[in-house]
Amino acid sequence: MHFAHDDKTSGLIEQLETFMAERILPSEATFHDQLGELDDRWAWSATPVLKELQAEARDQGLWNLFLPQEHADSPGLTNLQYAPLAEITGRSGHLAPAALNCAAPDTGNMEVLSLFGTPEQQERWLQPLLRAEIRSAFAMTEPDVASSDATNIATRIERDGDSYVLNGRKWWITGAMNPHAEILIVMGKTDPSASRHRQQSMILVPRDTPGLEIVRGMEVFGYDDHEHGGHAELRFTDVRVPATNLIGEEGHGFAIAQARLGPGRIHHCMRAIGVAELAIELMCKRASERVAFGRPIANQGVVRDWIAESRVRIEQLRLLVLKTAWLMDTVGNRGAHTEIQAIKIATPQTVQWILDKAIQTHGAGGLSQDFPLANLYAAIRTLRFADGPDEVHKNSLAKNEIARHTTDA
Repeated sequence: MHFAHDDKTSGLIEQLETFMAERILPSEATFHDQLGELDDRWAWSATPVLKELQAEARDQGLWNLFLPQEHADSPGLTNLQYAPLAEITGRSGHLAPAALNCAAPDTGNMEVLSLFGTPEQQERWLQPLLRAEIRSAFAMTEPDVASSDATNIATRIERDGDSYVLNGRKWWITGAMNPHAEILIVMGKTDPSASRHRQQSMILVPRDTPGLEIVRGMEVFGYDDHEHGGHAELRFTDVRVPATNLIGEEGHGFAIAQARLGPGRIHHCMRAIGVAELAIELMCKRASERVAFGRPIANQGVVRDWIAESRVRIEQLRLLVLKTAWLMDTVGNRGAHTEIQAIKIATPQTVQWILDKAIQTHGAGGLSQDFPLANLYAAIRTLRFADGPDEVHKNSLAKNEIARHTTDA
């Protein structure tokens, strides 16, 4: 077994760490200041410092690193090569992924368009996304059904001549509050009478289409996440788009969603490990500085136990994520299905535990805006719902495990 990164990955790691240290991390305060000066607080992608960082990243070849295909300045990395780079960007989740054009939900939407889009769809929407000229959103989750079962999706997409007409509601649509999210990929039902997994389709809906209403921004534990374009509730009322906006074929929406969510899940996990590393760093520094009952709390056995346990858990988690990335590269997403589910279960819970201990180490300050921990905790907690809740993944994983041990040979 070889644990060393290949030469290409090692070079990119060194390059990205330098870019993070010299440009991205020193720009975080400027980014937040400029965000506060915008006329539209949701338009985070318009901040001048982000535009500067994106131009520099593209010039340095640190662009579209997530995309396996070699085009649009993408180096064509494998999942295993991208994993340590995504982890590095996780230390500056509001700025680094966007600076490298590796921010969700655009990454997943670019993958969908790259894999399933027509040449015309790719020219109209994929190319501007690859150049970070526009943003996008992915509209699947709904307020009126349990969207953890994607076959529940109730929004209707009905054929009417040369058009499709959409009616329904969506919520928790990440990035949709950003006015620069010019295109939405919407999942809905085209044929409710078809078999359970062939009822859904995906279609492209431009933001300015009549009948599409951005109802409100939504908050997570009091955070509106406007640094990422927010999470929106949407309403579709007789929204009419050309039939050529359909992605793939009718009835292929569920399969496309699964193809999109596999890479999305591992990207989230990669970045979350970077969050955990940051949490340990902050915990160690704070424990060394805070004095209680006559000595630094770093001398307290319970704090040392938290730090040691955090390191053990991160190393275990990283190995599982890297194994998953390797399997995705070698046997495909379907072959890595069990491991993808495992990291989706393990990562948010592990990182949430580490953040909890870091907050505890910081005292009341850990709950405040003076440190990033509370915001990070809220973001990581959402991952236990995003791309499927823990319980769904556990149920599926256990079902497959039981079958593996009880099926007759």
